[in-house]
Amino acid sequence: MKTNNSKQTKNMKCTTSLLFLLFLLGINNSFSQQKQRQAPEATAVEAKLSFRDIPELKEAFMDTTPTNKKDGIPVGELGVDGDNKELILKLAQEIANHKHGNFDSFLIAHKGKLVFESYYSKGRINLSHPQASATKVYTSMALGRAIQLGYLTMDDLDKPIASFLKDLDPTKFVKGADKITLNQALTMRSGIRISEKQRDAFEKKPSQLKGQKEVQTYFEQTKPITSNMPNFKYQNDPMLVMQVLDAVVPTSAKEFIKNELLDKLGITNYNWGTDISGLPRSGNRTSMTSRDMIKWGILAKNKGKWKGEQLIPAAYIDKAIHRIVRHSDDENFIDVGDISNVGYGYFWWQADMKVGNKKYFSTSAQGGSGQTIILINELDLIIVTTVHRLEISVLQLVAARVLPAFID
Repeated sequence: MKTNNSKQTKNMKCTTSLLFLLFLLGINNSFSQQKQRQAPEATAVEAKLSFRDIPELKEAFMDTTPTNKKDGIPVGELGVDGDNKELILKLAQEIANHKHGNFDSFLIAHKGKLVFESYYSKGRINLSHPQASATKVYTSMALGRAIQLGYLTMDDLDKPIASFLKDLDPTKFVKGADKITLNQALTMRSGIRISEKQRDAFEKKPSQLKGQKEVQTYFEQTKPITSNMPNFKYQNDPMLVMQVLDAVVPTSAKEFIKNELLDKLGITNYNWGTDISGLPRSGNRTSMTSRDMIKWGILAKNKGKWKGEQLIPAAYIDKAIHRIVRHSDDENFIDVGDISNVGYGYFWWQADMKVGNKKYFSTSAQGGSGQTIILINELDLIIVTTVHRLEISVLQLVAARVLPAFID
């Protein structure tokens, strides 16, 4: 009996291994067939639709040898540089099967090259995707560009915001508002506390929020700021940064962002909404293609350089992508799964990702429902996702399923 049981067990193991091998071969064959077709593109009609009206793809697209689009993004091949191709393919198939929610795209750049590109659901290679709070990172990078061009200095980050805005009347500020610095606004620590009832009242009188009147209103209506080091609060602080940007550059903030940053990066297929103040939105309501999100990641990873040109000071990038506000500074930062030690820089999030007994530092742009640009510099990785219905933390998914494929 023992001999028969042993044979049965051995046969079952062989059968299981064979089935898994056939599964992987099936995926690889599917990818080979997909390589014969191009990445899905939105039609001219679809490009004019609101994102919610974009039709679902009939078939997911996955590419382990992304096409060189001559867009400034170097391309390579997944699985040829020490990475585990099969692990990524298995995860991609799960995403295609909606196991983790409704992903629209999932891209990976490794060692400076885009090695995996995939689109699902509403994703298209030429369709810009709503970014939500990932917009905050783009606002931060625009301020960094102003520093690179000499319109601000790194020392200015510790100066009061009011000192840059000449249309304000400081005599009407509440206590402490005159001391709010750029550094505090960039880290969500302005100390401003405006109630929802107050915001609703502001919106009923939009004229009081035009131009710098927006800052005047907030500085008059906030509760007094009594602490020199206010607590972290995720709120409308990016608005203050955009106001300063608009005040210090020689053109409007909108023109500056386009001419000095987006054009430099070759980003033309995007949308950047306008705030009630008349300035560009600073915290949400932009849209970018997934490949252009990779460009933002490359810019940060390369310490502010793009194609050899220093667009943003390395010193600014270093502060932006590293922890300034730490996990212990706010009770809302909770360790989840393989993610711990959450922090915040200049609108960039940070977290440690645990794989086995080792932790890897990550920094990321994050937008509601799963728009992310994730950098893990130790592994030379950039991961981009766009999602419109999420059922799992993207960071947790990356820690558990992506990082192991790139660890020797």
